[in-house]
Amino acid sequence: MIKTINKYKNHITALSAILIVLGFTFGLIGNGGDLKDLTLIAATIIAGVPIFIKAYQALRMRAYSIELLVTIAVIGALFIGEYVESAIVTFLFLFGDYLEVRTLEKTRSSLKELVDMAPQEAVVIRDGHQLTIPVEEVVTGDHVIIRSGGKVPVDGRILSGRASLNEAAITGESVPASKELDDQIYSGTIVDNGYIEMVAEKVGDDTTFAKIIELVEDAQESKSKTEKFLNKFANVYTPAVVVLSVLVYAISRDMHLAITFLVVACPGALVIGAPVSNVAGIGNGAKNGVLVKGGEVMDNFSKVDTLIFDKTGTLTKGKPEVTDIKTFNNQDSDELLGLVATAETISEHHLGQTIVKEANVRNVMHRSEPKNGEVTKGNGIRATVDNHQLIIGNRKLMNAENIDVPADVLAYATGREKAGNTAIFAAVDGIVSGIFSIADQIREDAPRALAEMRKNGIKKIVMLTGDNQHTAELVATKLGLDEFHAELLPENKVEFVKKLRSEGNVVAMAGDGINDAPAIATADIGLAMGEGGTDISMETADIVLMADKLMQFSHAYSLSKATIRNMKQNTFFAVAIVGLLLAGVLGGTVHLASGMFIHEASVLLVILNAMRLIRFNHKSRKAEANLQTAHAS
Repeated sequence: MIKTINKYKNHITALSAILIVLGFTFGLIGNGGDLKDLTLIAATIIAGVPIFIKAYQALRMRAYSIELLVTIAVIGALFIGEYVESAIVTFLFLFGDYLEVRTLEKTRSSLKELVDMAPQEAVVIRDGHQLTIPVEEVVTGDHVIIRSGGKVPVDGRILSGRASLNEAAITGESVPASKELDDQIYSGTIVDNGYIEMVAEKVGDDTTFAKIIELVEDAQESKSKTEKFLNKFANVYTPAVVVLSVLVYAISRDMHLAITFLVVACPGALVIGAPVSNVAGIGNGAKNGVLVKGGEVMDNFSKVDTLIFDKTGTLTKGKPEVTDIKTFNNQDSDELLGLVATAETISEHHLGQTIVKEANVRNVMHRSEPKNGEVTKGNGIRATVDNHQLIIGNRKLMNAENIDVPADVLAYATGREKAGNTAIFAAVDGIVSGIFSIADQIREDAPRALAEMRKNGIKKIVMLTGDNQHTAELVATKLGLDEFHAELLPENKVEFVKKLRSEGNVVAMAGDGINDAPAIATADIGLAMGEGGTDISMETADIVLMADKLMQFSHAYSLSKATIRNMKQNTFFAVAIVGLLLAGVLGGTVHLASGMFIHEASVLLVILNAMRLIRFNHKSRKAEANLQTAHAS
């Protein structure tokens, strides 16, 4: 019964409107007063049923809802014979509810767009045949084919072919990305042109796209501190309004005045103002590749005044290249590269993977598996390859292993570091046999993003890195950072974050979500930059940037400020309008129907104000996308 009534609520609203018009028509006809009253009473009861039901359900949960106030007011209006006002109040309440639902759907449009982007079918190769199956039936290991215009149904790796992919659903970036053999691609992206065959590695709810939708849904349901306070306030405010309306009646002996007071004091706009801002702000972020995990995160992020960055993969592109391999003691460079790269297969670090990539390009990888592999976070690795004991890492690791580093080797390493390279020492059987020079480039958008964040309220920007002092100083100087600290272990970064927080700073830590996970978790706001979003970055961080762009960080920070500002505006509008209405009621200038109309208008006002967040920074993002497209072409 209740479900049926809710299902046909729009029809009920329309029917009550027709009955009200009919009632007024009867009132214009001579001797039609009785018919007018009966029609208006019918309109009141029909429109009142959904309101009465919600009020009753709330009471059963020991909650004092807005519907309860309207129910009391409507019963009072019927009791004193104010049928016109009882009918109009119930109709306006339902009509306002209808408009709220429609406009709230728009604030959730970003999530709806994401859901609509979800692929429904996949073309897979099974037993030599191409089959079109529902995406839910794709299993790990399936070979999937995607042609031009098709959606990538699962996460995986390209086996053959090449294509230009629109990754806006994942990264928020409108400029297509070129993908080829062995590149990682993600569910929800679209092949603009080309043809690829991929192997499915993550399917169903495990795909990045499915996780994004789940995170955004959870975030939009989570409450900010403001929302939690307003919900508690409403539970006290609503019964207080009932008591005050009784006092108004006791003093004035005017039932009509007391009922009007009851209706206009409804905290509708006050209760809905904060959540709708939260939903719109989080939706804007999701549409632009920024995942904010809830209203409380948005609130905390808006208060951040200190930023801490990791270097590699955060301030720099995270795509380092081997610029030089210097060997000593007559060691062959390709042989050393093969040994070191084989050992580095046990590491997930950017620098180690760069060496593996270089060995693959030169085709010098050893076929044997590394043995006794051990990773020392922040310093390097140890492993045995082809009966050779390898120690690969920074000079701290060489010292810890009591490996002698000759003066000429140290001088060479220092020179490479001053030139902006990271020097990786490689010791074979206890003797330094070579140095790998690896260089990374600063992100093009870093200077602009950092400048914007300073303009928006960031007071201090610090870089913490495990890299050497010279390279760190070079990056810090180029970007104009306030502080930098080099050659740090993960635990040192955690200590530094704790120190800054203890000094009263509100700290956000940005890293790649893997090596920096402890520091990210320690900060007031943890932010992970990881293209496509690694599992650990999505789990550890409060905010995830899906496109690996610092301008997204700047957008997220300014968006958090705008969202909290919008919440405060809505709260002010709601309180001011209720105050003015109550003054009007007590002054005799606001009546029941007009009061209800203004009340519903105030609810729409706060919703429409929140909807401005959907297009927040739209022009600047569009200009940036046009600039990227121009560069790409």
